[in-house]
Amino acid sequence: MFSGIIKSTGIVRSIQATGSTKRITIASPLADELTIDQSIAHNGICLTVVAINDGTYEVEVVQETLSKTTFSELKEGDVINLEKSITPTTLLDGHLVQGHVDTTIKCLLIQDMAGSWKIKFNLPEEYAGLVIPHGSICLNGISLTVANLYPDSFDVAIIPYTFEHTNFKHLLEGDEVNVEFDLIGKYLLRQAALRNS
Repeated sequence: MFSGIIKSTGIVRSIQATGSTKRITIASPLADELTIDQSIAHNGICLTVVAINDGTYEVEVVQETLSKTTFSELKEGDVINLEKSITPTTLLDGHLVQGHVDTTIKCLLIQDMAGSWKIKFNLPEEYAGLVIPHGSICLNGISLTVANLYPDSFDVAIIPYTFEHTNFKHLLEGDEVNVEFDLIGKYLLRQAALRNS
């Protein structure tokens, strides 16, 4: 479990394909703090550390994950948002995030607001019921608040600290990001669907 508060970023050093699985080597200041079998969120994707070297570590990504996330297009040199899993004593500054990406969505517009940024993303119709005004949403592993909600899109507001300390400073219009919708909302929508079936 995670909170969507990014503590560090990493840089993709290499990507090796073995059949349908990709083994990714990541350089990060976090590498020396990690242990084998530890769960780390990578752009919101929960992955297991399988090897640790001097200043780098490795994870494996299976086809199921590749098919639902932006990691299918990952390249050497890409910057990744990283978060270690939370503990029962962790201060929950963001919101509960599982590290299970629901889908990817596209950045439609980036507006520099002279001190902050407003970023618009598309909202696929099948997920529209999971987004509410001022509700929580996780984009590339970052816990964010929905600022404005439209029929087929939504905005988030990015403060300077988040912009500078995550890979959102590299985000371009047209880029895809991983999205995990609010866990509580998903359970509520599922229960409502079952009652109405």
